[in-house]
Amino acid sequence: MQLPHRSDLQFSHIGLYVTDLPRMARFYKQALRFTQTDEGDLGPVQLVFLSRDPNEHHQLVLATGRPADMAFNVVNQISFRVPDLGALRGFHDRLLAEGATDMAPVTHGNAVSVYCRDPEGNRLELFMDTPWYCEQPLKEPIDLGQSDEAILAQAEAIARRLPKFMSRAQWQAEVARRMQEDQNA
Repeated sequence: MQLPHRSDLQFSHIGLYVTDLPRMARFYKQALRFTQTDEGDLGPVQLVFLSRDPNEHHQLVLATGRPADMAFNVVNQISFRVPDLGALRGFHDRLLAEGATDMAPVTHGNAVSVYCRDPEGNRLELFMDTPWYCEQPLKEPIDLGQSDEAILAQAEAIARRLPKFMSRAQWQAEVARRMQEDQNA
């Protein structure tokens, strides 16, 4: 039997149960610019398929059936990478305009993020990687009204305070080595 390689498994999509399917589909299409690729019924469940990648039929599927009185949301967060601070600011503004709540711009040292909640309380994170690694968890508020240079300088200063600070490239090489060891174990 051949053992699978790390590249044999790639994350593709996530599905969320929702209470208000039209509202949630509209939010993800308007705030995060997803395109609806399909919709339909599967027995009693209505589904909406959404993607931002033409190579993926869907990256997010919304399905009816979430109880309206759920006391606890099992979704910790859904995270989306953006290429730069300009895109992060643009999505921040779109999310606010579309009714996202609990907006919190932060830095983790290794990223600059915006956290918020969608209309049904699922936590979203939009983030931009920085060129550094530092231990996690780390979360400090950041002001997106500052210049790109000031934000990156603040993120780097925060990351440099920690003893394991290194470049992202160094960290990636170390993690690749550890993954290779795990694969061969």
